[in-house]
Amino acid sequence: MEELQEKTLHRDSVRIEIPNTHTPFEEVDPEVRLAIRCAAEKKAIDIKALDLRHVASFTEFFVIASGANQRQVQAIADEITEQLKKQLNSRAIRVEGYNAGEWVLLDFGDFVVHIFDKDAREFYDLERLWRDAQRVELPSDL
Repeated sequence: MEELQEKTLHRDSVRIEIPNTHTPFEEVDPEVRLAIRCAAEKKAIDIKALDLRHVASFTEFFVIASGANQRQVQAIADEITEQLKKQLNSRAIRVEGYNAGEWVLLDFGDFVVHIFDKDAREFYDLERLWRDAQRVELPSDL
C-alpha cells in the first residue's frame, strides 16, 4: 500500500526587501529635467518621475503628470514638445493620444512622458505598475 504524504498549500514565506532608493534630480538627463519643468510651468498636477534603468530596457525614465481637463493635458504636451525642440533640439519619436486628450504619450526614446486626465491616471495607475522603479527626487520649487 502506498504511503500517503501530507501536502499543504502553505509555503514558507520569504520576505524580500527592495531598497527604497531615489534618484537625485541632478542625475537625470537634461531633457527629462526640462520636460518636468515644462509640465510644472503649465500647472500639471501630481508630477512624478520614475527611473526605469534597472527594471526596463525600452526606456530610461517615465515622467507622469496629470491635467485637470483635455485642454490642459494638450497644453502640457504642447509645452514639453515645443521647449524640448527649441532648447535642446530634441523631438518626440512618437506621439499618441493627443486628439482625445485623455492620455497623451510623448516618446522621446530615452524617456517617455505620460500626461493623463484624472480618471485615466487612476485607471492605468502606472506608479503601481512600475513600483519596482526608483523614484526621482523632484525639487520642491516645482
